[in-house]
Amino acid sequence: MKTKKLTIVIAIVAMTFIGTSCGNKQQKSVSETTTEQAAFSALGIDSLLANAESLVGQEVTIEGVCTHTCKHGAKKIFLMGSDDTQMIRVEAGTLGAFDPKCINSIVRVTGTLKEQRIDEAYLQNWEAQLKAQATEKHGTDKAGCDSEKKARGETANTPEARIADFRAKIADRKAETGKEYLSFYFMEAISYEVE
Repeated sequence: MKTKKLTIVIAIVAMTFIGTSCGNKQQKSVSETTTEQAAFSALGIDSLLANAESLVGQEVTIEGVCTHTCKHGAKKIFLMGSDDTQMIRVEAGTLGAFDPKCINSIVRVTGTLKEQRIDEAYLQNWEAQLKAQATEKHGTDKAGCDSEKKARGETANTPEARIADFRAKIADRKAETGKEYLSFYFMEAISYEVE
């Protein structure tokens, strides 16, 4: 009788031990999987831009080839996707600046996707600044940073031509979608790593 009770107690302890071990193993497996998925879940630039409207304001991780670091203190970089029509500007934000080693490297950035809208009020403000000669000089001349213009699909070379080009694109978009503005997306980095 004592032997039978002892055998039952040993069996219960053994089953509890095995059950606990399997549970831990499964939990560890799920945890490892989640970590691995997080490590590989960076969006490509093409995918980010295709879904940008729905991702505005969200924290995302992206990965692309850095084609340019701003010459004014590396406060922003440009990441390219499948070709040079798929580019996004990434601002350093609270990070201060990016490492110059980013250029021509694959860079993974986690940050918040933001939208800049260009509408008639924005263009009128820009024109007023030009008249007052208060336009911030950025890039190699008053026409602006070449990488910034490329990321936006701009081809104009003077501020006045850029404003006219934006007005034409806003008119086209209004005719197609009813929206009287252009959307340009950029990331504000929280962290980044160079591969």
